Amino acid sequence: MSTPRIAEPAAFPASALRPLMIGLMLSIFMAALDQTIISLAMTRISGELGQVGLLAWTVSGYLVAVAVATPIYGKLGDLFGRRITLLSGITIFALASVACACATTMPALIAGRIMQGIGGGGLFSIAQAIIADVVAPRERSRYQAYVSGTFALASVAGPALGGALLHVTSWRAVFWINLPLALLAIFSAHRALALLPVPRIKRPVDYAGAILLSAGLAALMSGTTRVSQGSPWFDTVNAGLFLLALALLALFLRQQRRATEPLLPLSLFAIPTVRLCCAILLIAFFQIVSLSVMIPLQLQMATAAGTGSAALQLIPLTLAVPFGAFLGGRIMNRSGCFKPCLLWGSATVMLTLVLLAFTDPHMKLLATLLMIVAGIGIGVQFPTGLVAVQNAVPREHIGIATAMVAFSRSLGAAVGVAILSAVLLASLRAGWPALASALPEANLLQDIVHGAAEQTAAQADAVRMAFRSIFLLSAAAALVAMLMARMLRDPGQR
Repeated sequence: MSTPRIAEPAAFPASALRPLMIGLMLSIFMAALDQTIISLAMTRISGELGQVGLLAWTVSGYLVAVAVATPIYGKLGDLFGRRITLLSGITIFALASVACACATTMPALIAGRIMQGIGGGGLFSIAQAIIADVVAPRERSRYQAYVSGTFALASVAGPALGGALLHVTSWRAVFWINLPLALLAIFSAHRALALLPVPRIKRPVDYAGAILLSAGLAALMSGTTRVSQGSPWFDTVNAGLFLLALALLALFLRQQRRATEPLLPLSLFAIPTVRLCCAILLIAFFQIVSLSVMIPLQLQMATAAGTGSAALQLIPLTLAVPFGAFLGGRIMNRSGCFKPCLLWGSATVMLTLVLLAFTDPHMKLLATLLMIVAGIGIGVQFPTGLVAVQNAVPREHIGIATAMVAFSRSLGAAVGVAILSAVLLASLRAGWPALASALPEANLLQDIVHGAAEQTAAQADAVRMAFRSIFLLSAAAALVAMLMARMLRDPGQR
């Protein structure tokens, strides 16, 4: 199928582009920050609000809501314009932050976090779609690289900022800080947002599709989240959630074929660049999980490193990802080609993961160098994959196409956590039967971390083999991404 002709965006005043980009990056920073800033506050939250069993959902509820809201915001932006949808997302996020800061019970806090995720999903998808509205296709990769850098900065700043706020005040400050960030984002971009195009033709909203998609994704993400927290894949609750998700998403697809204005035009999946790039970016975020979650856990379990020391080992990776995004944006900006970045990026990640699988975790210098290379390989894929999708779809579908990319990344992260956690637990139970039979899954990893210094040689070998399985599985996923990248065609390539 031929690639759709790409319409150039209407001329956007250069004087308005900078404040607009500042506002968009602040919006994305704010939403990404709340994925990590709460991590160090968990102990204080549970001490004040109680109900420790619900604590994990203060993080998972946000992530599930982001994944559910992202594609819906993308379509609403196409129908009603980006300005109103972005401002709505910022407003919902800010009001939900106030609700979180004022929460007096754990259920109230979780409800506030879910509302935050609903607002945050809009910030992720709409902000990136706005860039496609105001920047020429050849320049989009450079500006989307700034967005990828903002994501990485938020992942570093979140725990550090959260720790600083906890040191001088209460855990509620990690939510109050969103108000000045929201006001700064609106103040910086409000004039430029007024210049954005607004659709002149009003089209019907597929409310039935929105309900079915929301319910189906919520069930799917809830199931994968429970797996990542230690629940068996097909216990009674998870089996019900996965079957419900399958049924609802099947009804959603049926609705999309019948709707006058479908929420997710299925014709977009007929474009090879769209379906391949979404799958490649899903795997790229799978790799982010395998590195950012599993490497600190490996250091704690295999070397008895403390939480702080293990977290510091991620700094090279976190800095390498935005550098890779910047590099990928520059390469695509100059060459006009996206395939080399996706192909060589995925190949680089595959090779470094294989090397990490056979690297002793005590060899910190070598592990650090491999993480830097892997981070660059992952980073170059982010802006190039997104811009390739935006340039491949008709202009009226840029919003939903951008949201599809954002959702693919969220799904990759969620599924990555679930799969890798399940494989790690299974490997540990197979290699360390005495400990595994004495503890439930929820306590297994924690007990191994606490007893790392007293491990026998056989037990240490079981831990090493478990993480080797994890990294080899991630390398296999990167190989799949590389094979899909080979199937892509750059503009003008036959």
